[in-house]
Amino acid sequence: MEFAEVVRRRRMVRRFDPDRPVPPAALEAVLYAAQRAPSAGFSQGWDFVVLVEDDDRARFWGATRDPGSGAPPDAWLAGVSAAPVLVLCLSDPDTYLDRYAEPDKGWADRDPARWPVPYWDVDTGMAAMLMLLAAVDQGLGALFFGVPPARHADVRQAHRIPDNRRIVGVVALGHELRRTEGSSRTRRRREVADVVHWGSFGSADHGPSGESGAGPV
Repeated sequence: MEFAEVVRRRRMVRRFDPDRPVPPAALEAVLYAAQRAPSAGFSQGWDFVVLVEDDDRARFWGATRDPGSGAPPDAWLAGVSAAPVLVLCLSDPDTYLDRYAEPDKGWADRDPARWPVPYWDVDTGMAAMLMLLAAVDQGLGALFFGVPPARHADVRQAHRIPDNRRIVGVVALGHELRRTEGSSRTRRRREVADVVHWGSFGSADHGPSGESGAGPV
């Protein structure tokens, strides 16, 4: 599939068919794509916990819910929990602090304050984005979602995630059961002229040629 078509087709899927498994080769392609993500200093400070067994996924979903809640799953949970594959995306700050303490970087103090933007999370997010795109290329549906903060400790315990890893989010993979009305159906996509600022923020809409327009496509 052409890259432009992959980008055009990418969307968040919230209803998965529990009876259609993800082929192993397709899952391998998705995970390979994640490893091709860029990372600061080529630190590659990410880990992926892949849940393909029913018991593993059930343990994850159980850890994300309040044990005292007797309410039945809502439509979102019912649809997403049917996904046959979950990939927990973890970032590792220590890998970045260690890498940038090396001689070619020289930040021997390993001070996190040198990172006003936590690139360990940014890079892991880019790896997740490549998974979403690779899923489209493999004919799969995918969703990136977060774990509620109050449930992080339980998810860590359920899947033996080390304390020095951060849970950035989860990618659900599978075949779409049916298309649903999500935010992309009810909210318009911002136009290029609304989000691209040439030269300075809020500048007039001029491309690199100086002519009015959105610039190269």
